[in-house]
Amino acid sequence: MIDRSCHVQIPYLLRGYKTERPNEVWSIDMSYIPMRHGFMYLFAIIDVHSRYLVSWGLSNSMESGWVVKLIKSAIEKHGKPRIINSDQGSQFTSEEYVKTIKEFEDIRISMDGKGRAIDNVWIERFFRTLKHEHVYLQPSNNGHDLHRSIKTFVHYYNNQRKHSSLQYRTPASVYYAQATGEQNNETTLNQPDGAKLSYAYGLNDEISLINTKPQTIDEQLFP
Repeated sequence: MIDRSCHVQIPYLLRGYKTERPNEVWSIDMSYIPMRHGFMYLFAIIDVHSRYLVSWGLSNSMESGWVVKLIKSAIEKHGKPRIINSDQGSQFTSEEYVKTIKEFEDIRISMDGKGRAIDNVWIERFFRTLKHEHVYLQPSNNGHDLHRSIKTFVHYYNNQRKHSSLQYRTPASVYYAQATGEQNNETTLNQPDGAKLSYAYGLNDEISLINTKPQTIDEQLFP
């Protein structure tokens, strides 16, 4: 199904913009994730200030309705950002997406300039890290395996992978310390048996796969 596009010109709001706190700007995008047999699409939301992956989901469809549901779920759990930035993909220029975001009166929509992937560099860097450090090295057999694999990596990325841009802190420690005034406890996480990297199954996993469309993996299948 092809989404009808919104013809309103939407500016890029982040040129020269410096974030001061978490939940100020979210960067969103969708990326193709290969498997041994077939592929899935990964949609993800990253908090620009802390690099914390707020939410994510997998589907074999690129429909805007699925993207909108994930964004609504993230807002219900984490609160509203001031700005959501995306590229000009059909999901983000659709009437459904633009109308939904505008219904949250305090959220401003920002979109990259055409052909300027660098305008949404935060989520692009996450996709590159995920693929080169995990997906290409440990290809999944099917969508269920891929979900489990990405769930593990996302928790590692948020809670254990330290970033030089964060003064060698983790995204979760920055996100929760500044967003709630509390320090995220990373010392309580246990490494799963046989993990090649220091991955950990999470206390902060998002319920990001919504069972409303047949092409979307059902979260209830994963205990």
